[in-house]
Amino acid sequence: MERVSERRYVIKGGYPLKGVVEVSGAKNAALPAIAATLLAPGEYRLKRVPKVKDVLCMLKILEFLGATWSFEKDALIINTSGINKTSVPYELATQIRASVLFLGALLGAKGEAEVPLPGGCAIGKRPIDLHLKGMEKLGAEISLYHGNLRVKALNLKGCEIVLDFPSVTATENLLMAASVAEGETVIKNAAKEPEVVFLAEVLKSMGAHIKGEGEDTIYVKGKKKLKPAHIEIIPDRIEAGTFLVLGGLLEENELEIKNVNLSYLEVPVSKLREIGVYVEKTGKRSCLVKREKSLKATKIVTAPYPGFPTDLQPIFTVLLTQAQGMSLVVENLFENRFLYVFELNRMGANIKLEDRTAIVNGVTPLFGSPVKATDLRAGAALVLAGLCAENTTTVYNVELIERGYENFVEKLQGLGAKIEVETL
Repeated sequence: MERVSERRYVIKGGYPLKGVVEVSGAKNAALPAIAATLLAPGEYRLKRVPKVKDVLCMLKILEFLGATWSFEKDALIINTSGINKTSVPYELATQIRASVLFLGALLGAKGEAEVPLPGGCAIGKRPIDLHLKGMEKLGAEISLYHGNLRVKALNLKGCEIVLDFPSVTATENLLMAASVAEGETVIKNAAKEPEVVFLAEVLKSMGAHIKGEGEDTIYVKGKKKLKPAHIEIIPDRIEAGTFLVLGGLLEENELEIKNVNLSYLEVPVSKLREIGVYVEKTGKRSCLVKREKSLKATKIVTAPYPGFPTDLQPIFTVLLTQAQGMSLVVENLFENRFLYVFELNRMGANIKLEDRTAIVNGVTPLFGSPVKATDLRAGAALVLAGLCAENTTTVYNVELIERGYENFVEKLQGLGAKIEVETL
């Protein structure tokens, strides 16, 4: 029987949004940084860690393994001196895709790990064979036992690894394991995302020798012993992209976004300007965003970084329902990423699906209706749709949204949004 969501968002749309909003630290940067604390026992101080459900789940896994953690003022304090387990519990691992990062972290720290096949959003196939092939090359033995992946290595040795696809989590897993392997590891066709570059910086601050992060090939010279470090999480580029789109949804909207790194969002910002959204940098980490008089149709094609991010695809599709003409949205990464389209069409959107392409016909006025979040980013997209729709929209399954957006409702309310949380 399908579990009924305990909470929902009730949104009264059409109200202009103005003001200042600050972007939180990146969930997808915090998760691997948390896993990396296993590589060197001791105390870590992490600043700007978002208190979202995925992060809290990751910390519960860390606690199960023997670590302690607490939020103190502006920082998360983690102590990994007491790590005494190498097996991740099923009930936690299956809640979060990032639990797979404990494979590389525990393998590097303890020489072994047992992790259930991971969970996360149901947006399509995300096989972990790339992780396992890379770990085998490093010298690990891999087996499947009662649904759990077991990896074990007496001595990890550097090697050359060529990834079939520039997978973010595979690159991160292999970076962590290679950082403490004997000799040099070369990772080719590596992911280039800012979160991967950030993890490399974290590992270097712990004493690792890494070169080439952000490029196709990363070189890692293993070091037997690393040390704890103080870490500040980079801004969340997907949350920033969400507010950039929000700024262009209604003609009256005008937002100042703080703690944003526009260099992470060059392709989305270029698309926004092409569509007719004004984006201007106002400081080192701030920008102004507002809508031009009318929006124009465009074509969006998702691709690994530095291409258009798949996580922003649902968000931009909402904006394109308000653009004049026919837009095309091509999804190249996840086959189930378009599940939200059926919900948007319930609100009056005119979107047709052909294989991995969404054909968006605009302008279509959106009307409030009950809708259900199908994944994290789809949920955020439906909230934005509700904010520009007539009448009242009710969004269910909001727990999915709270996996990745910190204080989302409060931030929107601060901009003038008519949005409330109701408990069923």
